[in-house]
Amino acid sequence: MAKSKKSIGILQRMLNWTERVGNALPHPATLFALFALAALVFSAIGHALGWEVIHPGTKEIIRPVNLLSHDGIHRVLLEMVDNFTGFAPLGIVLVAMLGIGIAEQSGLINAVIRMLVLNSHRHLLTFVIVFAGILSNVASDVGYILLIPLAGVIFLAVGRHPIVGMAAAFAGVSGGFSANLVLGTVDPLLAGLSTEGAQILDPSYEVNPTANYFFMVASTFIIAFTGTFITEKVVEPRLGKYTGEAELKDNSFDKLSKNEKKGLLMALLTLIVVTIICLIGIIPEDGFFRGSDGGMLSSPLIRGVVAMLFVTASAMGLAYGFTTGAFKNDTDVMHGMSASMKTLATYLVLVFFAAQFVAYFKWSNLGIILAVKGANLLMSADIGLIPLMILFILLSASINMLMGSASAKWAILAPIFIPMFMIMGYSPELSQVVYRIGDSVTNVISPMMSFFALIIAFVQKYDPKSGIGTIIATMVPYSIAFLIVWILLLVAWLLLGLPLGPDAGIHYTLPN
Repeated sequence: MAKSKKSIGILQRMLNWTERVGNALPHPATLFALFALAALVFSAIGHALGWEVIHPGTKEIIRPVNLLSHDGIHRVLLEMVDNFTGFAPLGIVLVAMLGIGIAEQSGLINAVIRMLVLNSHRHLLTFVIVFAGILSNVASDVGYILLIPLAGVIFLAVGRHPIVGMAAAFAGVSGGFSANLVLGTVDPLLAGLSTEGAQILDPSYEVNPTANYFFMVASTFIIAFTGTFITEKVVEPRLGKYTGEAELKDNSFDKLSKNEKKGLLMALLTLIVVTIICLIGIIPEDGFFRGSDGGMLSSPLIRGVVAMLFVTASAMGLAYGFTTGAFKNDTDVMHGMSASMKTLATYLVLVFFAAQFVAYFKWSNLGIILAVKGANLLMSADIGLIPLMILFILLSASINMLMGSASAKWAILAPIFIPMFMIMGYSPELSQVVYRIGDSVTNVISPMMSFFALIIAFVQKYDPKSGIGTIIATMVPYSIAFLIVWILLLVAWLLLGLPLGPDAGIHYTLPN
């Protein structure tokens, strides 16, 4: 027992240290501002020291461009606005959120999650909650706000420990953040950043939002089953029977009303109509959704997936909202879209500074130089593809403990690691999927995750004495299990040489 208490004390001290270090970091937007300034300074230092590398594709000598020179300063000032408005992920995220905003404000997403969870069989309850948590990521933060507290209420209603239910939901929402059966806002966001990183080395390269789709669909079921197993075999036995004072209120959760069911039916019919139109346009060889070359992969359904996400989410949200009465006129719809934009205020500030950093990094040639140097170092180590990718997963997972935003971290790592791995012969799509694994597995134990304080508040409803250590201790088994099964899935994927998504292979060849 003494040994156990000592181990807990060591863990608590480690967590306290992580919390102090994380809280000491500046705001992500401030970090990007500092990174942008550092890029300017290092461009001048590299130029003065005569850094150079040979471009592996063109064989030309690449040297740093001094951005603190006369021409460099002029470019920084003249292109500042263009850097922001032309930043690849910005428009993609804004458009996607407009459509999802309609679906969310209409109540459609709320109703779908309630239907999935409340109508599930008791023996499947854990799986359904984890699975619903993973699927909720399509609507950004709705899983944190809606599903996690709802899962606690549901578990309490069926006589199980409410914190176990919230842990299962949290594992799906946060630990399974990069898995899904459909594309969400994170897919175009990361794809845009990956495109920016790839174009440092290959200006014509484009990473599609569907780049990791095949891998993430498979991951959805792997993570859902793993989360279910950990919940029922590890977390629930550890927490035992709930003996707290919280009681179930009659109105804690409601089944779908007749009006809501009618709305869901109309939304489903809308989805069927949209799907039929897409199939009519894509299946025939002369279909109107075929690409200019007559192919499916060049279809606007694939290349314009963000627009399709907007159209589909908007249409289903409108069908549901007008059927249930949540929307009475066009003004209500516009208010719904505006509400989704309000949630992006902090993101817009972050993007301004991130865009400057990415632009300076690209202009200065520091990205190519670091990539070539790093690739040469890794290739000389000759550790092989699988160990290399595992190391990158562990690096991403470690950084996630101190910096919560997935896009903020990828905006820093993509300009370095994507070109580096491209030089070594590995595709940007592979770099992205490996990053996403590392970024997801430690979400549930990272105090820097933006909703971590909210999770503590949810748990304290049932256990007032709980704190950060309670959350970490409960979620560590999920984090370890997700890391192991995701690495095993990645290894199997690499050994089989399967595509990560439509037209998204594992390997990359530099253009001549």
